Amino acid sequence: MLSAMIAQMFNIDGRVFSVEPLGHGNVNDTYIVIFRTVFSEQRIVLQRINTNVFQKPVELMENIHNVTRHVHKVYEREQDEADRIWQLPLVIPAKDGKDYVIDENGNYWRAITQIASAQSYEKIKNAEHAHEIGAVLGHFHHAVADMDCTKLHDTLPGFHITPGYFATLDNALQTKAGQARLHGSKVAENVLQFINQRREWSSVLEDAKARGELVPRIIHGDPKTANVMIDNVTGKGTSIIDLDTVKPGLIHYDIGDCLRSCCNPAGEDANDFTQIVFDLDLCSALIEGYKEHSQGFLTDNDRKYLYDCVRLITYELALRFFADYIAGDVYFKVRHEGQNLHRARVQVQLCRSIEARENQIRKILALL
Repeated sequence: MLSAMIAQMFNIDGRVFSVEPLGHGNVNDTYIVIFRTVFSEQRIVLQRINTNVFQKPVELMENIHNVTRHVHKVYEREQDEADRIWQLPLVIPAKDGKDYVIDENGNYWRAITQIASAQSYEKIKNAEHAHEIGAVLGHFHHAVADMDCTKLHDTLPGFHITPGYFATLDNALQTKAGQARLHGSKVAENVLQFINQRREWSSVLEDAKARGELVPRIIHGDPKTANVMIDNVTGKGTSIIDLDTVKPGLIHYDIGDCLRSCCNPAGEDANDFTQIVFDLDLCSALIEGYKEHSQGFLTDNDRKYLYDCVRLITYELALRFFADYIAGDVYFKVRHEGQNLHRARVQVQLCRSIEARENQIRKILALL
């Protein structure tokens, strides 16, 4: 098995005992690998980086390397006064000293430590869970606040720049295949109508950045529910994982995406659309957790655009899923035909719920 051969090329004691697929990620191929010696066992996470998405894997690994080592120092410095053990995956070097291995087909692989005695969840469980997710994201933002974001590579140019995603959609709609997908479903036509009605508004955060009201910081880039690890013993949040999208960006993208993901208990692949709502209690709990651990670095201008970021990131994901569906499912992994259209429809429904609750959401966000 190729993955077992690759795993053995990293600097890990012992021999490969087993390799099993891990998780339901939309981008990379991920495995859990068990190494055993005569007296110990170690579990590591092995991933084949999707270079169709991450076209500069060396720069991507440099970002992860630099951010994790900085954050580990912060966590170690503060651990005596912390209310828990904060963790972050560590990059495991290959035997040649690099942070990656290239196989005979030119694929890039990496190995990272597994966060032990903890698990993540695809869907939010309750308000306590939301509180802990907010705490983990807030503490991560606190830990990277003193890093110079210009020292990181922009490994995903255009990522979370909402207006830029229209090019993918518009180009796909110019093709016969794209038109067939659009007009082959009334659902697709309705999603496109929703997206087009909000096109001009979609630059709200980028316009604020251009005016100097918002400034880039280091962001995680994908702080959804499934990327936050909860300790099995204490029930407290302990780590944020999946650091591929760590890069310079607006902090609003992280806050908005975290709220989008956590405050929809039905999840991203929900089938009962009556259950897709933006839950205000979960929102309150998450914001409380974030505030407790982020140590208040948001500016007045940051706060001014918090509601916009919740609405925008939900809208953006609907746009991205839909554009990928029209383009033929070239970015997000799908398990069945039409899954990206379904995902887009879920986000449209959630965005409508956010818009209907604007006043209540603004009151909650004003607490930050």
